[in-house]
Amino acid sequence: MEVLDPYFAKPAVPAAFEAAAEGRTIVDVGRRGKYLLFEFDNGNSMVIHLRMTGSITLVAPDGTGNPGDPRIYGIGEDEKHLKARFSLDDGGEIRFTDPRRFGRGFVAGPEALDTYFASRLGVEPLSPEFTAESLAEMSAGRTGPLKSFLLNQKGVAGIGNIYADEALFRAGLHPLSPGGSMKPEHHEALREGIVAALERGLDLGGASIDDYRDARGDAGAMQNEFLVHRREGDPCGECGVTIVRIVVGGRSTYFCPACQKRLRRRPRHSKTRKG
Repeated sequence: MEVLDPYFAKPAVPAAFEAAAEGRTIVDVGRRGKYLLFEFDNGNSMVIHLRMTGSITLVAPDGTGNPGDPRIYGIGEDEKHLKARFSLDDGGEIRFTDPRRFGRGFVAGPEALDTYFASRLGVEPLSPEFTAESLAEMSAGRTGPLKSFLLNQKGVAGIGNIYADEALFRAGLHPLSPGGSMKPEHHEALREGIVAALERGLDLGGASIDDYRDARGDAGAMQNEFLVHRREGDPCGECGVTIVRIVVGGRSTYFCPACQKRLRRRPRHSKTRKG
């Protein structure tokens, strides 16, 4: 294990991260929200967040692609953005690259990890716990825009800028609608839109607009099927009206002004005064 950029391991020092990982066997690979989890044989897990431009790539023992193993491909010759290197017992490597240095990694035990995630992440959108009712409960009373609500990981975990736009379009909801303005039918439509957008992204291997590559070093194809994201000025595929771009919470946001209904804040019912 070699940390090449101290920023990757912050706030821990690289030597501590390396010591926690070296000699361990990876027994499982999982995910929580946007965090990737590599479970070790001693019960601890190495946690990596790719952030905006990080990539994890599996490289064959000779540093090239291995046609006999569909998991393994080369990552090219340019390693100037290589931040961490994990040497495997067969001579291969797991490499973490990150041009913008936002990605982070750490090692933690099960209890510490549960505490860490409990304060940062909400319900998993592809789990049975994500229902229209749970969505109604977490959005109740919120006055901020729906787009910002979806990007808040403490509500629904794992939704990024791309999939928030795609989910809202599928649900027919305007990104500036207040989070607490939804009715039961909107909760169900948004739940279905979120699940459909994420599952389509998984089917297509993610979206490779700039730096993202999968563990094989291959680009995803979701960007070829965006319904609204990054399609400013294009006609909507449903109604033909021009897709618009605005900024919500500092994030570029794309929507169809005809297909996506802007809800209004639901009025509070005041008590009738007696006398």
